[in-house]
Amino acid sequence: MTDIDYDNKVFLAPMVRIGTLPFRLTALEYGADLVWSEELVDKRVIGSVRKYNPVTKTIEYWKGDKLTFSTHEKERGRIIFQLGTADPDLALQAALTVKQDVAGIDVNCGCPKMFSVQGGMGAALLTDPDRLEKILKNLVQNVGLPVTCKIRLLDKEEDTVKLVKMIESTGVKALTVHCRTKETRSSVPANWEGFKAIKKAVTTIPVAVNGDVMCYQDIAKIKAITGANSCMIARGAQYNPSAFRKEGLLPFDEVVRTYIKKCVDLRNIYQNTKYVLLSMSTDPKFTKSTLYRNIQSAKSTLALCEAFGLESYYHEVEALHASRAMEAEAANAEEAKENEEQQQTKETLHGKHGLSGEQDIDEKGEEPAERQSKKLKV
Repeated sequence: MTDIDYDNKVFLAPMVRIGTLPFRLTALEYGADLVWSEELVDKRVIGSVRKYNPVTKTIEYWKGDKLTFSTHEKERGRIIFQLGTADPDLALQAALTVKQDVAGIDVNCGCPKMFSVQGGMGAALLTDPDRLEKILKNLVQNVGLPVTCKIRLLDKEEDTVKLVKMIESTGVKALTVHCRTKETRSSVPANWEGFKAIKKAVTTIPVAVNGDVMCYQDIAKIKAITGANSCMIARGAQYNPSAFRKEGLLPFDEVVRTYIKKCVDLRNIYQNTKYVLLSMSTDPKFTKSTLYRNIQSAKSTLALCEAFGLESYYHEVEALHASRAMEAEAANAEEAKENEEQQQTKETLHGKHGLSGEQDIDEKGEEPAERQSKKLKV
């Protein structure tokens, strides 16, 4: 098992529809140490087929005609796959499906959305510790990757402390705590004081704090208050992924262009790119601007690029992609031709020697018995 250092680090939080590959790579470029994928439910992952995309140079997992997950070598060793699950066996099957392409597995124990809770996943696991314990132990013992989990506070401090001690005992490598309860929305300040008892109770693994960590410059203050080992940034990164920079935030326009270029490079579906762009700012000036309306009305990646003056970049990359596609097609054709020739040679040799398909013939057309006979004569 490859170890991951979760101590004294800054993480990109798992965010549904935000934490796709282009956004994760943007966060890494700006200084994130580890990046969490968006939550993916076990049943969606199980049965996904792994494929290499030579055009974008990505590893992709497809289930039918739907893309489940994609990753790139630039995030190798730093991508944590977050799993939504309510079943130990399904959790393990899903984790094993993507094991070779992720650095670690994180179990979502904090999502308060109805879909997760009704299915026994996410925040439902906070009050079902027996189930959570079985899930974590099964993963820790069998997946062969570092396992972590992300929780929220319970209403009573003593219940939270009891929960985190159980989690620690399962053998997980780290724990992240969102300092709000499942009922508390982000408009309510995070309860950093509530983190202190957790940090005191958990002594053998790093504990990261999440909630109102808006940028790198907040980290020292929040660590001083909470005693946290590491920090996880969510909304701050959503609004401006340069939140991870030690040097401070970059201008919005510059960051957006960096993100869009990665979307073009990776052929991200325009609907997701558009969603992320519209989620990056709640500033009334922006939401009433012509640029915002142009993003809203965009029906393609090219239209989004045009809104930011990146149409030339789009066409350059598309030309590169077309060239890669032609090279891949030619390579596939050559491989198919070689395979066909090898098969024809094999069939010819089998016919010559009157052998069944199960019998072996070497490259010289000799049967195993013939080779053995020659060795004995020598």
